[in-house]
Amino acid sequence: MIPLLAALQAAAEPLPEDAPANAAQAVAGTAPAVAHNGIDMLALALHASLPVQLVMLLLLFASVASWVIIFRKKRVLDRAEREADGFEERFWSGTELSRLYAGATERNREVGGLEAIFEGGFREFDRVRQRRGMDARARLEGAQRAMRAAASRELDGLERNLEFLANVGSIAPYVGLFGTVWGIMVSFQGLANVKEATIATVAPGISEALIATAMGLFAAIPAVWAYNRFATKVERMSVRYDTFSEEFSSILQRQAHADD
Repeated sequence: MIPLLAALQAAAEPLPEDAPANAAQAVAGTAPAVAHNGIDMLALALHASLPVQLVMLLLLFASVASWVIIFRKKRVLDRAEREADGFEERFWSGTELSRLYAGATERNREVGGLEAIFEGGFREFDRVRQRRGMDARARLEGAQRAMRAAASRELDGLERNLEFLANVGSIAPYVGLFGTVWGIMVSFQGLANVKEATIATVAPGISEALIATAMGLFAAIPAVWAYNRFATKVERMSVRYDTFSEEFSSILQRQAHADD
C-alpha cells in the first residue's frame, strides 16, 4: 500500500505557480467581449424585410410628428394661460370696460383667449345698444351669442392637432405589432429550407421583427401621455371661458338695465 502511494505522489506534477494568474487573465479577456455584446438597433432595422422597414419608417415619422406637436401645443397652452391670467387681472382691477375694449381693438394687435371673448361680447353689446327700440334682453342675448362664438373659436384653436396625438397613441402599437408579426412570418418561412432548425437560426429574424413593436410603443406612450395632459388643460380653459362669459354677462345685464 505504501509503495503504491509513493508512486502516485511521484507521478503527480505540481501546478505551475502562474496558473491562477493565467486563469484570471483568461476571464479578464472574455469579460469585455461579453460586456460589449449589445443590441445594434440600426443593424437590426437595416437587415429587416422591406414591409417591416416600411412600418418602422411610418412609426418614426409618427413619433417625430408627435414630438413636434407636443412642444408646439405646450407653448400654445402656456401662452393661453398667461394671457388669461393677465387679462383677468386687468379686468377685475376696476378698469372701465370702454378702455379695455379700446385696448383690445388696437391696430396690429392680435387678441386671443379671454380678451377675444370680451372683445366679441362688448362689440356686439355696443352695436345693439346703438339701435333704437332694442331692449336690455335683446342686447344681452346678442352679447352672449358673440361670446359663445368667440369661445368656440378659441377652443378650436387649442384643440387643434390633439386628434393626431390620440390616433398615434391608439394605432401605433398595432402598427408595430403588424410589423412584428410580418417579420416573424418571414423568419419561420425561411426555415422551410433548413433541415435542422435551432434558436440561433430563428433569433436574428425575430429580433429584427420585435424592433417594430418597440418603435410602436416608443411612438405611442408619449402621444398618449401628452394627449391626456393637454386635453385636461383644454377642458380647464373651457371651464374658465364659460365662467368668465357668465360673469361678464352679469355685468352687461346690469349695465343694460342702467341704460334703460
